[in-house]
Amino acid sequence: MVKVSVLYPNSETTKFDMDYYLAHHIPLVQKLLGAALRGVFVEQGISGGQADSSPAYVAMGHLMFDSVEDYQASFGPHAPAIVGDIPHYTNSQPTIQISEVKLTPANE
Repeated sequence: MVKVSVLYPNSETTKFDMDYYLAHHIPLVQKLLGAALRGVFVEQGISGGQADSSPAYVAMGHLMFDSVEDYQASFGPHAPAIVGDIPHYTNSQPTIQISEVKLTPANE
């Protein structure tokens, strides 16, 4: 299983509309990527490592796929629509990371 993480860096000028992200963007992604998308997790940053510090990322979206090839095949044709929606909820430029999942709660 692979996880595609979309990390939205935080700054003093970052704007992020979590309501729009949850109600519109994530459902759009789910619809467009279809059955290739095995799961979605969304996190909202609340703090950095030090007390009262800002989080490094204002939000993170994690998309689960069986393989990198499944991700590429499902995302590629819909990239313009998905990426084109980003300005509707944030001015942050996301960083993408693809990871191979090595341990999940189901493995315990």
